[in-house]
Amino acid sequence: MRKSNAVVVSSVLFLAAVCPSIHTAEEAQVNDSLKDQDAQLAPVDPYANETKGEHDARMQWWREAKFGMFIHWGVYAVPAGRWNGKDIDGIGEWIMNRGKIPCADYRAFARQFNPIKYDADQWVRIARDAGMKYIIITSKHHDGFALFDSAASDWNIVKATPYGKDLLRPLADACRTHGLKLGFYYSQAQDWNNGGSAAGGKWDSAQERDMDDYIEKVAVPQVREILTRYGEFPAVLWWDTPTDMNQQRAEKLIPLLKLKPGIIHNNRLGGSFRGDTETPEQHIPATGFPGRDWETCMTMNDTWGYKSYDDNWKSTETLLRNLIDIASKGGNYLLNVGPTAEGLIPQPSVDRLAEVGRWMNANGDSIYGTTASPFKKLPFNGRCTRKPGKLYLHVFDWPPEGKILVPLTNPITRAYLHSAPTNLLPVSPADGGQYIALPADMPDKIATVVVAEITGEPEVITPPVLPVAQAADGVLKLTAVDAVLHGELRLEARHPSQNIGFWTNPADWIEWPIEIKQPGNFTVTAEIAAQGSGSFEIIVADQKLEAAAPNTGDYGKFRKETLGAITIAAGRSTLTVKAVPKDWHPFNLATVTLTPTER
Repeated sequence: MRKSNAVVVSSVLFLAAVCPSIHTAEEAQVNDSLKDQDAQLAPVDPYANETKGEHDARMQWWREAKFGMFIHWGVYAVPAGRWNGKDIDGIGEWIMNRGKIPCADYRAFARQFNPIKYDADQWVRIARDAGMKYIIITSKHHDGFALFDSAASDWNIVKATPYGKDLLRPLADACRTHGLKLGFYYSQAQDWNNGGSAAGGKWDSAQERDMDDYIEKVAVPQVREILTRYGEFPAVLWWDTPTDMNQQRAEKLIPLLKLKPGIIHNNRLGGSFRGDTETPEQHIPATGFPGRDWETCMTMNDTWGYKSYDDNWKSTETLLRNLIDIASKGGNYLLNVGPTAEGLIPQPSVDRLAEVGRWMNANGDSIYGTTASPFKKLPFNGRCTRKPGKLYLHVFDWPPEGKILVPLTNPITRAYLHSAPTNLLPVSPADGGQYIALPADMPDKIATVVVAEITGEPEVITPPVLPVAQAADGVLKLTAVDAVLHGELRLEARHPSQNIGFWTNPADWIEWPIEIKQPGNFTVTAEIAAQGSGSFEIIVADQKLEAAAPNTGDYGKFRKETLGAITIAAGRSTLTVKAVPKDWHPFNLATVTLTPTER
């Protein structure tokens, strides 16, 4: 009597766990069984008919986790951003594409990829101690190099390097030991060495191969391999860049998810499959994705894969406030590290993660398992996360008046610092909500958490849209978070205090409602980052100032630029920033500041 499919899969998992790289007649028999099973898998999304209750149960651990580690690691860590004595523009893991390196030359790097200092247990402890609950690692990136042994391609860690051992298995074992979930990134469409697609087109005749042949003979069997070798892992399958990925090709991969019941996958497969999660990259969406699970993935410097000369590290303050901001909008934060070819996570990453971990150790329950803020905007500089009966108010700047306004009508029954829950803070009624009185000193300079306990659902008072007012010295500072954005513009976190980005359409524009009580002449400055110089206009009433963005060389490198002078009368008006279409180049804008000039 023939074994059932369930028994076959169970046998495969056992064999994979014990002998992940046997490649013997026994494994061939297992592969034949899997191929027989593939024929019975319908070419549709296995979650197409999932109920809401089933979906919520499957997503529960992920929604509670909030914070994960992304790991980009592969052969690209050997050149580390340099080829033929030159620095190659762009992110480290794209060096083969950006440098148009021939396949034979790029494959030669594998002979130098020998990560003898790789300590999977240490990596997982770094993630765990930072407060991270899951890890996603690049099992195969766009260069096609696999961090596992594969029968589908010899371009892998076991067959092409002196190291000769699977890199995923020890990571799976360490995650299991320390209680973290493990997921695998897999580049299903782009593969610059095995015949997949290539963004921008192929550059080497050795890459020429039928895309469907690549999908059938490399992508499908490799996804099967990573889904069946590591016990309960992967918990997540993280597809990427669906270049040339049509419906027919995606339908060859989507049924494989049945091999790992309960697995979560993202929205990057292609072929109209939405997956379980939205994946904004390098930015935090202003309002999240209401009704969808989402996860911002972000680098600590400017690259994903290791690049030896990229020292543009984000501060611990920026990383932590990003995490808080994302949690306040209902998302997860997937923060990247790019290990070296030796197998070491760069020390600046380790240091920052340790500092994040200290904050999370004290304040983690204001992040884990929380849901999005009920407030569209707070009347103080900070963010809010929520659990039933509790609002966690993350205060970024200690208010000089010694209190924060919480725009709620239902009473705050108790308020206290998260670090001192027995010392109650005074609560008093106020126009527009309730005040919570704060101690004189800010306990945590990055983010102090104030807990407000309430009964029932939050009954939010929506304040009127107030104009940005001048400071006492007459300066008017307009920030990204106060802007009204039109078109496809979005807030992102390339600047420490956030910036306006994705200005690819010159028809989009920005405006700020303003109030001038000290009229006169103003010098206008702005913090701008760009890779080219484009013209734009600043308009207030009948005044117009045309300026050019500086070419700072990178969208994350901001420079304060003096744009000129403008005269503004007293009263309320709107300051607008618009592109000049005839001479436009995208740029990121963090602040616009108007400083009174001497009369």
